Amino acid sequence: MGKKNTIDSTPIGNIISRFSTSHTTSTNKLIHYITIPIVSFSVLAIVWAIPFPHLDFLGKFNGFVNWASFLIAGTVYYYYRMSPFLTYGILILVFAFSALIVSLEKFHLRGGPELHIIPMALLLPALLAQVAGHRGERTQPDASSSFRSLLDGPLWLMNIIFRKAGLLKSR
Repeated sequence: MGKKNTIDSTPIGNIISRFSTSHTTSTNKLIHYITIPIVSFSVLAIVWAIPFPHLDFLGKFNGFVNWASFLIAGTVYYYYRMSPFLTYGILILVFAFSALIVSLEKFHLRGGPELHIIPMALLLPALLAQVAGHRGERTQPDASSSFRSLLDGPLWLMNIIFRKAGLLKSR
């Protein structure tokens, strides 16, 4: 029988523990299960929509590089440093988000709204739902941890998914 992965003894264990302290009620957890992917997708899509300069040295690959490429590289590096195993799930999520963003770009070319419009319309209600979810918590995250929550939220959610799937040991 193969050894199951565990993250409790790694730096990510502290991140997940800290994130979990402000996500204890079932309502807040449910809200975050839904809104963390929406917020992550929205931020990625909004950054993707920022115009990127044409770089001649990229040649025919110029269309494949944008500001989101740097965001993806930086966050995947951060996730890999925290937990290489959870990074696999994050990468699958990034690929799915990227495919959806490309679909939104194609939709725009067929007469749909600009790329940034739909993610912005999703981002605001998702953030408001997260704030509302925290109102019922004993420990609420402070404003200074908001950026950190953008990074740590997907790891927390992927940890839960991997544990439920039996890919990580339960505590």
